[in-house]
Amino acid sequence: MKYLHSDPDIMGGDLVIRGTRIPVEVILYRLRDGYSLEEIHELYPTPSIPTLKGAVGEALDLITPTLHGQKIL
Repeated sequence: MKYLHSDPDIMGGDLVIRGTRIPVEVILYRLRDGYSLEEIHELYPTPSIPTLKGAVGEALDLITPTLHGQKIL
């Protein structure tokens, strides 16, 4: 993965944005709560906006690898 990383010595192995200690779930929860990527970047300025977009994309790919175009419910 280019944007996400997991290491047992960093945040207990939680999936984080590579080069940071920011769990990707924090970014996803902020998006769910209506924050824009620009607002998230203001809160967490270390990753660039393109990196945040890439991290969200990789997270989506991890949770939906075979669901594209298929009804799941």
